[in-house]
Amino acid sequence: MTTSTIETNDVRESILANGQRIMAGKGFSAVGINEILTASGVPKGSFYHYFGSKDAFGEALLESYFKNYLADLDATLSTPGLNMAQRLMGYWQSWQETQSALDCQGKCLTVKLGAEVADLSETMRLALKRGTAGIIDRLARAIEAGVAEGSLFVDDTPDAAAQSLYHLWLGASVMVKVVRNDQPFEMAMRTTRQILHLPR
Repeated sequence: MTTSTIETNDVRESILANGQRIMAGKGFSAVGINEILTASGVPKGSFYHYFGSKDAFGEALLESYFKNYLADLDATLSTPGLNMAQRLMGYWQSWQETQSALDCQGKCLTVKLGAEVADLSETMRLALKRGTAGIIDRLARAIEAGVAEGSLFVDDTPDAAAQSLYHLWLGASVMVKVVRNDQPFEMAMRTTRQILHLPR
């Protein structure tokens, strides 16, 4: 890889990282390209060298976000020394801790952008669909493994349980923003334990 290629990748990653941070706070439509480029220290005329449009940038942003998210989830679901039920509950606990603050600091793009961009951009909607499907698939496989090892039990299929749990936590994340307290997460945690047949 040449030096210029490395520099191009670094600039592109900087634009994506700053875009994620800013859009996590303001949303997609409210953020202009110039604001992201200024934060990245990139000349204003160079955006289209890296991205063909704002929608293309949004798609790349979501793909980058989910790539990192799924890598973190894979690490959580393979934590040594724990059974799968403990790993899954660790995931939900981490979700609650990182989403509880009023400012999610770039950690909640699905919650922040999901409803907004699904009706604005088909390419971004599909990026969200792919990313969330990847999360649900990993949760389903983890639940299946937990059932097999005997650390948890579900009444439905692992896939259906994974979908229900992910949707539950997305909804709780939205409600935390509305009510400005952690009660929705506390209720989600109780429901999660019920679905997985875990002691409270």
